Amino acid sequence: MNGVYRRLGAYYRPYLPLMYASLALLVVTTGLALAYPYLLKMIVNRVIIGHEYGQLLTLTGGILLAALVKGFFNFGQQYLGQLFGSKTAFDLRNALYKKLNHQPFAYYDEVHSGDLMSRMTADLDAFRMFLAFGINNLVQLFFIVVMGIGLMLSMNWILAIVITCLMPILAVTALRFDKRLHPTFRQIRSTLGALNSGVQENIMGMRTVKSFAKESFEIDKFNRRNDAYFESNMDATRLWRKFFPFIEFVGNFGVVLILMVGGYLVVTNRMNLGDLVAFLSVVWFMIWPMSQLGFFLNNLTQATAAGERLLEILDYPDTLDRDREHLTGEIKGRVEFRNVTVRYGNVEVLKNVSFVAEPGETIALLGLTGSGKTSLTSLIARFYDAGEGQILIDGEDIRHWDRHTLRRQVGVVFQEPFLFSTTIFANIAYGRPNASEEDVERAATLADAAEFIHGLPEGYFTLVGERGMGLSGGQKQRVALARAILLNPSILILDDATSAVDMETEYQIQQALQQVMAGRTTFIIAHRISSLKRADQVLVLDDGRIVDRGTHDELLSRPGLYREIFDMQFQDFSSMNNVAVLTGTSGSRH
Repeated sequence: MNGVYRRLGAYYRPYLPLMYASLALLVVTTGLALAYPYLLKMIVNRVIIGHEYGQLLTLTGGILLAALVKGFFNFGQQYLGQLFGSKTAFDLRNALYKKLNHQPFAYYDEVHSGDLMSRMTADLDAFRMFLAFGINNLVQLFFIVVMGIGLMLSMNWILAIVITCLMPILAVTALRFDKRLHPTFRQIRSTLGALNSGVQENIMGMRTVKSFAKESFEIDKFNRRNDAYFESNMDATRLWRKFFPFIEFVGNFGVVLILMVGGYLVVTNRMNLGDLVAFLSVVWFMIWPMSQLGFFLNNLTQATAAGERLLEILDYPDTLDRDREHLTGEIKGRVEFRNVTVRYGNVEVLKNVSFVAEPGETIALLGLTGSGKTSLTSLIARFYDAGEGQILIDGEDIRHWDRHTLRRQVGVVFQEPFLFSTTIFANIAYGRPNASEEDVERAATLADAAEFIHGLPEGYFTLVGERGMGLSGGQKQRVALARAILLNPSILILDDATSAVDMETEYQIQQALQQVMAGRTTFIIAHRISSLKRADQVLVLDDGRIVDRGTHDELLSRPGLYREIFDMQFQDFSSMNNVAVLTGTSGSRH
């Protein structure tokens, strides 16, 4: 537990003066609260028993004044505590978001976005609440016990010993309770993250859910996760249910003992009534926060479990190569793979791959699904690092290049493009936010996107829905392609970037791309051989290996996987044209 707060100390240590000031005010308010029993004692002994009625107004005025001053200091204490927690959470939230943005692609292959959202919100807020209020509650409890025991000893040492004997019982019970409660709250945090992940996944895939009529299945799956979260909370409730009644029983048992012993002392004239009333007032003053010890430990345990989950993000291994030289110059575009092997777990997705792409060349990658095409291009932008072998950019090991320098000069268009919930213009200019309207329009024209953009209600300033909702798959691909073109990269990677457009649009985009690809190294992944005909070199992959290479004509001239795929696509195209003739439609537009 201590390790969590020690390791997160970098985020709250700058604001410790706020916490110290808050605790100082807390000591004052606690002291003022303990003045009530003393004033009550004077009222009983002097006014009620001594008949000094002239002091009633003064003593009751003292109680009112103490209450006003206590309220003022209590406001300051809570404000400073809240400021301490909020400032810490602000810095911690920024650090978490920065860390998430610098995590490698492999990290997001392992985690669920809903769980990350839960950590960034619910877990972070639990940690903030403990800093803002929980620390003060625990410290206040300590001071109440210490000051209360001191005040009780000054009143009557016999009764003080009686009530103090109950303290070890409460302390041992609290420690045992906390030890059992911590794993439970860890489970609560975990099940909440799984619940949030399921909700987010369901919302994002709602079209698929409805298209397969799987609403009932998804509701049942949500119910199971919701039930796991409910049971985790109930486990904590059952533990708390055992703890709280016991604490309350011990507290009330202490009051009964005080009444019995104190009553005897009053009857035998060894203690006056005012002292007994004041003593009982102190006991009740101590019993309330001690009865809340379960809540305080609850907050502490939740905050500790939340802190552990936050540390799992912050402690993820740093991917920066701090021991290497970081090159930041302009990339010309020569790419070389030397005996590169990549494993995902125990599976080899690339096996001893070697090739050279000279600056300005177009390299096409062809292969069946799962042959390793996307894995190969992902290495060029350092989305992943090769396990074995070496990748060179302009003759330098790719790990020597500064990541930002590299990725600013490697433009990637994914098969499933992501668009932000902003304007078309902002999406295209994402890599170059200061780009002029002319540059954005030129990039859109080269991507064959200008025509449909002009047809939108607000043109380039039309707002795009979440994840590109409102645009077709082909339109999203063309916007993403324009975004990559505007970046003006030295290396361009097109990962099946025209899979969602028809053959006629694909042909128009290919014609426009000839100008774009001129002078830059381009890698094209495509399933249609028609997209690969102009490539300087075609690499044919199968099961993670390069099984053939050459130009389009060279590969067609000899038997192999390339010619097999070409023959299958040619037969499909011929069949499609025959159907088009029979139905009176255009095969190219089908």
